[in-house]
Amino acid sequence: MGINVIPLGGLSEIGLNCTVIEDKSNAILIDAGLMFPEEDMLGVDLVIPDFTYVYDNAARFKALFLTHAHEDHVGAVPYLLEKIRLPVYGTKFTLGILKKKLDEFKINDVDLVEIETKKIYKIGNFKIEPILMTHSIIGGVGFAIETSAGIILHTGDFKIDQTPVDGKPIDLARLAYYGEKGVKLLLSDSTNALNEGFTKSEKKVGEAFYNIFKEVKGRVLVVTFASNIHRVQQIIDVASLTDKKVCIMGKSMVRNTSISKELGFLKDPKNCIIEESQLSDYPDDKLIIVTTGSQGEPMSGLSRIASKEHQKIKVKPTDTFIISAKPIPGNEKAVYRIINTLLKEGATIYHDRNSQVHVSGHASKDELKILLGVVKPKYFIPIHGEYMMRMAHRDIAIDVGINKENIFMLDNGDVFELNNNVKATKKVPAGRVFVDGKGVGDVEDVVIRDRMQLSTDGFVIVILAFDSSSGELISGPDIITKGLTYEERSKKLINEATSMVKNLVNQCDLNVRMDSLELKKKIRKALNKFLYKKLMRNPMVLPIIMEV
Repeated sequence: MGINVIPLGGLSEIGLNCTVIEDKSNAILIDAGLMFPEEDMLGVDLVIPDFTYVYDNAARFKALFLTHAHEDHVGAVPYLLEKIRLPVYGTKFTLGILKKKLDEFKINDVDLVEIETKKIYKIGNFKIEPILMTHSIIGGVGFAIETSAGIILHTGDFKIDQTPVDGKPIDLARLAYYGEKGVKLLLSDSTNALNEGFTKSEKKVGEAFYNIFKEVKGRVLVVTFASNIHRVQQIIDVASLTDKKVCIMGKSMVRNTSISKELGFLKDPKNCIIEESQLSDYPDDKLIIVTTGSQGEPMSGLSRIASKEHQKIKVKPTDTFIISAKPIPGNEKAVYRIINTLLKEGATIYHDRNSQVHVSGHASKDELKILLGVVKPKYFIPIHGEYMMRMAHRDIAIDVGINKENIFMLDNGDVFELNNNVKATKKVPAGRVFVDGKGVGDVEDVVIRDRMQLSTDGFVIVILAFDSSSGELISGPDIITKGLTYEERSKKLINEATSMVKNLVNQCDLNVRMDSLELKKKIRKALNKFLYKKLMRNPMVLPIIMEV
């Protein structure tokens, strides 16, 4: 075995970012992210990568390196560490966020190693240097990994912002250093590869906040990601300029801002931040409330405000809402539903479609060209994005002169060999594991299909009782339906279905009656045919056979 690169997630989806880099004796993971469920994943709380390959090769895995603290890069770490202990390497802020997550899972015996840029970390045969990247979160890094096959450069999520809020722009000089040294393989963020030009600077959001804050006559409620501390910092900075107070609300928002203040990343020199209990001490035009719910999450602060279930905040016609985030694909309906509800209450709404209250944290086409030009990789794998995003990134790489034959469009689970004969050779287990409540992996695709069927066509239960010795039908069939049809029509339908099932049973010989599996199969098939003919529906049919 030479050097293998194996994506376990993050290719063909937004989220689940997780990549293995290995040789014959050592392996490391870069990121372990989650994905929020799509609309057809009924009842699923979270989706995490399939870590089977990691568990099956646990002895070779030496460390987990984290690029930054967004959920799509660290959200699956607690689930991974419940089954395998690995030292975790990350920046100060990333580990601060992760530690709170691990505390919630009661995982407290993990070696958390704080990393610094321009410092080399030796793991087995690998030498790994974190490189400062600019993103929409504190402490984002990429990794330059020296291996026996050459240098692998993993960007993590990034954009090229020359005026970042914290004054720490992407380290193009260090990227250029490795470009001159020779990068064998680049793995790079493809999220905004379809977007023309440059992604705007985070400071543009601060300017938009200032223009809104200075004009409004009532309360301002800003909704953003709890992890976007740069944005929270800009809210505090603009509040101090416009003589307003800031109240932080929402469990994850309070937690992350608290961590950021403790670690010295969030500053409030003019004491703008107030507690919830102080809200009534200030007139509405002096209040800025920061909360969660930019993706329309049902239990978030914004959702509870819109549905009039929030204990502290009731919508007023004088309120101004700023939704400082772009809906993740799949969340649009939930977000727009909330916007419509708030508008009906008379509130003013600013969002990414009508103002500059949000900018992306990902590089657009021209920035991707700059990075490719600086790094000059021999081989390139577009990562972090759906297939069309990665294909667009591929085309960008071809435009800047990378040989088309040296660009690889991998799928999750592909084993990419970085040796003299560079190629994707085989696959390892990779996919999506559903988290439903406390269950991890116990909800398979078949269960989701069952939930879909129940949600669209309802179900029918058929109850029969037989004499265990003679096989004689002594009770039933009794038929119960839910979600099938309205009650009046249901009575006639059930009577017809009952007669049909009774006739079917009476026509079965004794051997079939005494074989509950075979009898259930016949009843299910007959009822499915009957109900489809009557209703053009396919409800779930559950025969229950009792022997007395």
